[in-house]
Amino acid sequence: MEKKDLSSTIKNLPDDPGVYRFLNQKGKIIYIGKAKNLKKRVSSYFTSSRKHSYRIHHMVERIHDIAFTITNSEIEALLLENNLIKNHQPKYNILLKDGKTYPYICIKNERFPRVFTTRYRSADGSLYFGPYTSVSTMNAILDIIRGFIKLRNCNFLLTDENIAAGKFKICMEYQIGTCAGPCVGYQAEADYNEGIEQIKHILKGNFKPVTDLLRQMMEDAAAHFKFEQADYYKRKIEKVKEYRRKSTVVSPTAGDLEVLTIMAEGPLALVNHFKVKNGAIIRTHAFEHKRSHQEEESEILQAALTQVMSEDDEFFTEIVTNVAISDIEEWEGFKFVVPQIGDKKHLVDLSLKNCKLLLTEKLYNQNFKKRKTPGEHMVEELQEVLHLKAAPDHIECIDNSNFHGTSPVASLVVFKNGKASKRDYRHFNIKTVEGPDDFASMYEVVTRRFTRLIEEKEVFPKLLIVDGGKGQLSSAVRAMKDLEIYGQVPVIGIAKRLEEIYVPGDSIPLYLDKKSSALRLIQQMRDEAHRFAITHHRNRRSKAANQRTGLTAIKGIGEAGAKDILRIFKSVKKLKAASEEELIAALGPHKAGLILNAIQEGLI
Repeated sequence: MEKKDLSSTIKNLPDDPGVYRFLNQKGKIIYIGKAKNLKKRVSSYFTSSRKHSYRIHHMVERIHDIAFTITNSEIEALLLENNLIKNHQPKYNILLKDGKTYPYICIKNERFPRVFTTRYRSADGSLYFGPYTSVSTMNAILDIIRGFIKLRNCNFLLTDENIAAGKFKICMEYQIGTCAGPCVGYQAEADYNEGIEQIKHILKGNFKPVTDLLRQMMEDAAAHFKFEQADYYKRKIEKVKEYRRKSTVVSPTAGDLEVLTIMAEGPLALVNHFKVKNGAIIRTHAFEHKRSHQEEESEILQAALTQVMSEDDEFFTEIVTNVAISDIEEWEGFKFVVPQIGDKKHLVDLSLKNCKLLLTEKLYNQNFKKRKTPGEHMVEELQEVLHLKAAPDHIECIDNSNFHGTSPVASLVVFKNGKASKRDYRHFNIKTVEGPDDFASMYEVVTRRFTRLIEEKEVFPKLLIVDGGKGQLSSAVRAMKDLEIYGQVPVIGIAKRLEEIYVPGDSIPLYLDKKSSALRLIQQMRDEAHRFAITHHRNRRSKAANQRTGLTAIKGIGEAGAKDILRIFKSVKKLKAASEEELIAALGPHKAGLILNAIQEGLI
């Protein structure tokens, strides 16, 4: 998308309220904003004398086109902006996220409105009060409402025609006294709507009209000698007063206002909102934001204000904060206060306390996810007890295995970050050692392993563990010295009898705490290497047994002869590949003839 001459576009913008959209080179919306005066607001972004934040400066450089929509009022612009931001999620808008999905109290847009709780708002004309961060507080309000206002909870379509036609029957709610039966014409719509108005007062924090009505009903009942009914209304008044007392956190002189405070730590910012009516907090809400473009706290606070305003049917014009709003022109008609003393300062401190608690909880949860695994913890402890320069996050362990000196093998297991990395395991068939010589076998395996790593330019392990005591450790050290890599890889040996840890150059073994995770990791690797070696050794012995069985099927060759033949030629495959001269030289003319006949007849 070719960048347009934005000066002409800005010049032709109207002076009306509306919503503007900035588009990047690909035509994608990167920012959405509202304005009381589109021309004045948009042109302010391109005024060189204006001091922009890093985020705005970065955004302006990427604007290739401008689109706008005119609205009839600032409120319409606010609602449209909020909807567009939610739909498009522009890169440079500050996108706030609710700490949780908090519930609302909904007064449904219908005849004989139902009152119920919900976690979702829909644009159907219904009234929503909330969100309520405390479900118990919300339920306490609903208890007050249901205590003296009878409401239906059915979802019948209560039109005049349906009621007149008698389509509905009275239900149990009427029998127990929680519904006045509007579905069968027992309650007039005007009377029902009067109760809805009282509910609206309660949900908005206006308790005086409710208590005045209850007091009047109490006095009327007493005047007609209905003392039980009068006592009923008196108890309802006390219940409203009790809830009012619990809700009041400041002096009533604080009046009606919105409290928004922000606290940030690193990339995470928390905004807390109190709605205060007649000095009482009637609603609370919290937002979180992950700062990705070095947004200033005042910018995040303004985004929170916009979101709260778009979701609140009664937003007060006095806004109390802990951070001065930088762009005051955008909020003409609102009074911003950063109090230093008094009840409003008390409200700000209380809101900041909530911010701190929520921020601590969020950071704790984030850090919890990043906490070290048990394996990583063991690696760190192993580094500490062995005094290693680097954390041994890549450890290799070698174990030898043989059966009375036959079929000697070795295994190598690999652990990364304290966990077995089985795809890196290796088997070794000992090639240069005759008989049960664990020291020579260890020398061969270490030599072969590190020669391979050097040739393939692979990374060395951070620690090598050999299964055995001083002798096996000395063989491993000698192999590393011969390869001129000694000192590059820490190496230790573990003796099985007392779980003694040997290190090169020290004749006194190290005894680790039997309950330590470091020793547990070493033991786990040693046991895994032993298991892996035994499994390979069994497989090899089984294969050798099968080969001997095939040779003993040849008439004239017994078990001992088969063992001698395999000891010389290693396998039947190599035996069949040998020439007649090689067979005679190794086995003599008689056995060589037997083997050649068996090969020709297909017996082996």
